[in-house]
Amino acid sequence: MKDIILTGDRPTGNLHLGHYIGSLKKRIELQDEGNYEKYYVMIADTQALTDNAQNVDKVKNNIIQVAIDYISAGIDPSKVKIFIQSMVSPLHEFTSYFMNLVTLSRLQRNPTIKEEIKQRGFETSLPIGFINYPISQAADILAFGTTIAPVGGDQLPMFEQAREIVQSFNNTYQPSEEIFVMPKAIVSENKAFQRLPGLDGKLKMSKSAGNSIYLCDDTETVKEKVMKAYTDANHIKVTDPGQIEGNVVFTYLDAFSKPAHFAMFLPEYKNLEELKNHYRRGGLGDVKVKKFLINVLEDFLSPIREKRKQCLNHIDDIYNMLFENSRQASIDANARLEKMKDAMGLNYKKFLK
Repeated sequence: MKDIILTGDRPTGNLHLGHYIGSLKKRIELQDEGNYEKYYVMIADTQALTDNAQNVDKVKNNIIQVAIDYISAGIDPSKVKIFIQSMVSPLHEFTSYFMNLVTLSRLQRNPTIKEEIKQRGFETSLPIGFINYPISQAADILAFGTTIAPVGGDQLPMFEQAREIVQSFNNTYQPSEEIFVMPKAIVSENKAFQRLPGLDGKLKMSKSAGNSIYLCDDTETVKEKVMKAYTDANHIKVTDPGQIEGNVVFTYLDAFSKPAHFAMFLPEYKNLEELKNHYRRGGLGDVKVKKFLINVLEDFLSPIREKRKQCLNHIDDIYNMLFENSRQASIDANARLEKMKDAMGLNYKKFLK
């Protein structure tokens, strides 16, 4: 049996390198392998509103930006159904029923939620929708029969919640047939890439933290950001030994550099390990390493920028694609919703003569 894949992002801004290396790269690989029955990519505007309720325009206006980022990076709309979460109404009904299977204390123990509550200063003014979004995300996952999903490492607790809901639903209603499958999250094997650090070296790359390089950034912006990136605070002089661990410039090189980049941009080194060893023993300045990273990122981002220019000439087509895919996703989700309601005893049509 082939997989059903679902993944997605909140439309609170353009996608950045952390999105790409954390999950988008794997999404494209799965797409190109073609070993799936259905493949959904969701623009999670409903979830974005859980902490942007007073700024609906921000969410609404970024839907098209995220869609363009997807296509520019390599998501193929002819193979993958990109849709808008709020336009698939069965998802809200799934969420409502699942809420009765999860306790408040369980949600409060979710490590991702705990961290994001702290980051947003929600300790004394926590929106119900925000703490509830693991249930909403479980609804998204389960509504389509998702078997696998490429995600960032911080989303693993969400999948554990979804799996618990499957168990709780089965124990509570004991359906005569399998309605929900146990989903599996796929994360990068490299733990550093599961949460790519921000340019400041302190947090993960995040739109809200302002420490990101975006897929849509132009050449000059990328250059300025890289030149300000955190390296090693103790590497003051070129002759000083440098530290690789925690140095975001080398973390980004781990993620994006290829052997061919050395022949193209830094021929005095055979590979990244040679460059690292020179930095560790001293005699290699941060500026030289950063300039190499700029060239590496430019090589990666240039084709994405070109594809983005093409997308900007077809905005109406992209919107029409999103609307049609949302309609089809609604049909798919509603079919499983009816089975769920049958198992719960909520199908009242049987009373009709």
